[in-house]
Amino acid sequence: MLDLSHPQGPLKAAIFLLAMGEKFTSDVFKHLAEDEVRQVSALMAQVQNVPGEAVQEILDEVRDKMQVVQGAMSVSVEEFLKKVLFSSMPEEQAIAIYEDILHQLHPSTFQKLSGLDPKVIVNFLINEHPQTIAVILAHLSPDLSASVFSELPERFQADVMLRIANLEKISPEIVAEIDRVLEEELFSVEMSDATKVGGAEKVAEIMNNLDRTMEDTLMEKIESSSENLAEEIRKLMFKFEDLLGVDATGIVALLKEISTEELKLAFKAAPEELKDKFFDNMSERAAMMLKEDLEVMGPVRLKDVEQAQQAIIRTAKRLEGEGKITLGGKGVDDVLV
Repeated sequence: MLDLSHPQGPLKAAIFLLAMGEKFTSDVFKHLAEDEVRQVSALMAQVQNVPGEAVQEILDEVRDKMQVVQGAMSVSVEEFLKKVLFSSMPEEQAIAIYEDILHQLHPSTFQKLSGLDPKVIVNFLINEHPQTIAVILAHLSPDLSASVFSELPERFQADVMLRIANLEKISPEIVAEIDRVLEEELFSVEMSDATKVGGAEKVAEIMNNLDRTMEDTLMEKIESSSENLAEEIRKLMFKFEDLLGVDATGIVALLKEISTEELKLAFKAAPEELKDKFFDNMSERAAMMLKEDLEVMGPVRLKDVEQAQQAIIRTAKRLEGEGKITLGGKGVDDVLV
């Protein structure tokens, strides 16, 4: 709960900007870092009615020439934020921040589904049209989509994946219709702007979270339908073997984030060249101990090996997102050389 009577820190900044208006706020946002814009915008989105004395106290504090607001301040924050964000930064960046704020204020059906067990979600989807299933899976996180996808009957899988790959923008009308279908059994939802949710990139993300057997089977079916689409998806996918493209500094950073147990399992089905790359970037003692563990390690389930490899890939992608490593996966043209 926000303390609007005695606001402090970023909340004080949010109220001040609301009081100053859209143009002033737009100018201020141009000088803030993106994370600062997100923080202040999120607080502004939660502000509804601010006591007049609190507003005046803030305005007095900044010691600038401006009109003192009398009485309570009531603002239409969503429209205010939309105008401010789109006038102060590139459209793509503004859309990302604005949609994040809206999702915080109005959790969608798809966000609420994220809290359910994959098998429960499948029970809701099993009688839906494959296109509806595709739209819903495209809105979920890749790991949850993969879990739900694995529970779908095999006869649906290739069709649904192809539909996800061919999704572009989903109109509010279609989303509203999907909501209407789900609402009776699940949740209510508020959705606004059309959002790109599918495409080859989304399929690649989901594929990266599936086991290798299912991945290969689906790729064969997608390729039989569209060779160009299958090739595009392959270029966007990142496999465990692609870690060969990571430089020594990146391997060292990755080793700091993963467990020896994960690495040991992942190495059970890894090419010797990749193992050597990791060994070369470990201490001599650590490399020797891991080699000894692998020599005495008994048979393990392929599923466990693939899960370990996927966990390491997810860690690598997180580190890439943080700017700590560069992944040189298939089809990547901007790898530094």
